[in-house]
Amino acid sequence: MDTVQGVQNLTSGLSALDFWFVGGAIALLFIIAYFSGKKEEDTEDFFLGKRRVPMIVATLSFVATEISALTIIGVPATGYRENWHYLQFFIGSALSRITVAFLFIPVFFKYNCTTIYEFLQHRFGIQSQYSGSIFFFVTRLMASGVRLYATCLAVSVIMDWTLGQSLLLFTAVSIIFIAFGGIKAVVWTGAFEATMFFIGGIVLIGYIYSQIQGGLAEIWRIAGEGGRTSLFNLKLDINDPTTLLIAVLNGFFGSLAAFGTDQEMVQRLLTVKTRQHSQRAIISTIAGVFPLVCIYLAVGTLLYVFYQQRPELPLPDNSDKILSHFVLYSLPVGLKGLILATIILASIDSPLSSLTSSFVTDIYRPLMVRHASEKHYLWMSRIMIIVFGLILMGIAFLCKFSEGILWLAFKITSVTYGSLLGVFLLGILTKRVANKANIVAMVVNAACMTILLVLSEKKIIPIGWSWLIVIGTVLTFILSYLLGPIMDKQKAN
Repeated sequence: MDTVQGVQNLTSGLSALDFWFVGGAIALLFIIAYFSGKKEEDTEDFFLGKRRVPMIVATLSFVATEISALTIIGVPATGYRENWHYLQFFIGSALSRITVAFLFIPVFFKYNCTTIYEFLQHRFGIQSQYSGSIFFFVTRLMASGVRLYATCLAVSVIMDWTLGQSLLLFTAVSIIFIAFGGIKAVVWTGAFEATMFFIGGIVLIGYIYSQIQGGLAEIWRIAGEGGRTSLFNLKLDINDPTTLLIAVLNGFFGSLAAFGTDQEMVQRLLTVKTRQHSQRAIISTIAGVFPLVCIYLAVGTLLYVFYQQRPELPLPDNSDKILSHFVLYSLPVGLKGLILATIILASIDSPLSSLTSSFVTDIYRPLMVRHASEKHYLWMSRIMIIVFGLILMGIAFLCKFSEGILWLAFKITSVTYGSLLGVFLLGILTKRVANKANIVAMVVNAACMTILLVLSEKKIIPIGWSWLIVIGTVLTFILSYLLGPIMDKQKAN
């Protein structure tokens, strides 16, 4: 039997072995969550793990959160549909991690922050803290909704479920284990998830390579002729978001915002014992994320070659489904379960803990219920995990009308991240007085970036969306700096 016939004859259903893989992975997830997260006593334990998490665990958890289902599903789709230009963003991203380590982390530890928006209160005032938290809610809910959709899209194809059924399953699993174990459950299970990402990606590369005729030389020829091996985009076109300069700038500013002003990412770095451990943890993520991105881009390239050699095989109606389509119809028994387990684990590294920590610490405790017991705040934290879980599920469901999910997430964050990053940089780099001015600057910038994104998408103005976070950061910084002396007379703390 030749290779093509063998592929066609593979069962598209899941075997008992596949279900054992999936069930075992989820069971292990809950076991880790139970033993790491039991005996939660207060919100410091629930949100920071009392700063006792080992550095390597925090690093792997950070990697798992950054990679997520969006990378597992979206990066192979990008490699299949386009090329390797996405890797250019990592150049700026790597530089941003070093900047965060030595510019942002010291001030977070200086003020003993539970959430990073407490820094805005210490530096500017309570209004800036509220604004930072609200912008975080909007950004993280939208971006994480895309992540959740990416996973549920893949699982619904593989399992032959509806999107709604997949969303209900993953939302329920995320709510249960995070509401029980808090941040300790999140970081320890994240370390397990990151390990699975490496295993799943390497297995995929090995299997797809074995199914391609002609070996590496043929892969390089077919992929090259299809434009899939292009690594750097050296064109000078400001309307193309993947040109090298724009990609590096976006990677730097976008990652600076994500790793320095987004509670979802920074929360992992605050669970370790000291500032030095936190700094080493984020710098170490460079060595963890780069090979993973390369692995899943390679998966996409190999999938392109695989299907080019087999034009008789059907393709999915949406290129974002290419990996799940391949898993369903072309992977043998056992490997299907392994990859499905990897995809599922990528979805369960949820933002529910960081969303809840910011809500309870930045809004509920200081603004709504000020003098309640720790037991009350712990109870409210678990309630809000359920609330945010349901909101995420709704946002993910709405994403079904989109294609190109990897870029969709970047476009969402490009609108609001500049507002957050501009204010944080003003607080760290200057002694400027600003509080109400920050609110005005953040709102004005978000409105301007929304308009620019719409005009860019409609090709009305020749500017790529990658510029938005760069422009937004500068605009917010300048507006806050200029408006501060006018709108805020009080001295900064």
